[in-house]
Amino acid sequence: MPLSLHLLADAPAQLLPARELMAFTLAAHIILVPLGVAFPLITLVMHYRGLRRNDATALLLARRWSAVMAVQFALGIVTGTVLSFEFGLLWPGLMGRWGDVFGVGFGVEAWAFFLEAVLIAIYLYGWRRLRPRTHFLLGLPLPLAALLGAFGILAANSWMNTPQGFSLDAAGNPVDVNVWKAIFTPMFGPQYWHFVVGMILTAGFVVAGVYATGWLRGRRDRYHRLGFAVPFTIAAVAAPVQFVLGDSIARSVFHKQPVKFAAMEIVWKTDTRVPEYLFGRLQEDGSVKGGLKIPLLDSFLAGFSPNTEVVGLTSVPADQRPTATQATIAHWAFDLMVLIGSALVLLALWYGLVWLRHRRLPASRWFYGAAACAGVGSVVAVECGWIAAEVGRQPWIVYENMRVAEAVTATRSTSLWIMFGVVAAVYVFLFGSFLVVLLKMRTRWRLADEQQAAAGAHTPEDDIPYGPRASIPAGDVPAGGPGAGRSGGEGP
Repeated sequence: MPLSLHLLADAPAQLLPARELMAFTLAAHIILVPLGVAFPLITLVMHYRGLRRNDATALLLARRWSAVMAVQFALGIVTGTVLSFEFGLLWPGLMGRWGDVFGVGFGVEAWAFFLEAVLIAIYLYGWRRLRPRTHFLLGLPLPLAALLGAFGILAANSWMNTPQGFSLDAAGNPVDVNVWKAIFTPMFGPQYWHFVVGMILTAGFVVAGVYATGWLRGRRDRYHRLGFAVPFTIAAVAAPVQFVLGDSIARSVFHKQPVKFAAMEIVWKTDTRVPEYLFGRLQEDGSVKGGLKIPLLDSFLAGFSPNTEVVGLTSVPADQRPTATQATIAHWAFDLMVLIGSALVLLALWYGLVWLRHRRLPASRWFYGAAACAGVGSVVAVECGWIAAEVGRQPWIVYENMRVAEAVTATRSTSLWIMFGVVAAVYVFLFGSFLVVLLKMRTRWRLADEQQAAAGAHTPEDDIPYGPRASIPAGDVPAGGPGAGRSGGEGP
């Protein structure tokens, strides 16, 4: 029997459905995370541009984006809450034994979530109701609240990768907890900044991709040009920064989690002059099938020298390392993330060169086609990053301290599979509803713009969303006075 099947046969029956359920809910939630973390920042940049330049188009975009931000946040509350419950329901061994050590991260994230909800409500309500400067200033804490939430989650996850800040008693239970050491672990800094910049990059490309699609369909007015340019510029600046941070975190994994690094690079035996494999498949005997082999490159990337020694998977017993299948999954996810990241950097360079040479946006349909795909690609890269990080850590849920099989619930596997089916059905409904709401919002905004333009009145680009609206021609004033016919949906 292959080693991977032997290890799987020894695992509890609950392990597979528990892991699949957690993986599904996390993969679904992480689609929303870039917008939750970075969309407020992008919206406020657009808002600032509108105020600074008295730009009605920018203010209109910021106002509409704030509505999308609120809808997205509402869905994120649901998916995030489900994940919080799953930690306790699916992994009671983890929370029961280690909750006192790393649970403070979840507490920080919960408070940040609450604060962000309040700030989004104030920001959304403030259009047309607050003075422009006051409204903008009240929105400034929004990105900070989002970063605080990311701080809590990444503190917990980095602790699971490099646990510290505790001692073990005779029974193996953690005592003498040092909260600061538990939060600021060796992997926290590299993980946090890699995550934050990745979210900014992803949100920028996702938002810009919407307007790039509009450009390809012939909508090339200033509204769409500005809606594309601001988020894409933010993403284009973040892309090369993220490339450097990605190299930094890979080097941190090499030093702090050498077995995970071996899995991500499918290195079987500890050696120097190790080759790099692009999309190869690790076999049970340690050989690699398929892929592109580049001699010496893995050692050079790890330590800037072909003589750098890279730890292999066989440096630890079989039950303390990922299986060949798990290593292959982590390796493919890592390679795909790097490939997409490299393509995004090239796209950002294309954009930057055109701007520096001609002081305008690119005009090529190829560029906007690539920009429309960049949003989806960046989300795929985020998913791949988490897959590489979590699968590469196997079989540990707390690195070198607790295996996943030790933490899993005792609930029957059949019940977990049923729960998985129910959660999947609910999530399909929720995300479908989210998409329907966004499409209806888009349609309503487009119809409103077309109607105003057809009526010969002011266009949305001329109507600054502060104070009273632009004046209405005398013949169009309702009998009840200037305010009698005003719809309540837009606010006073």
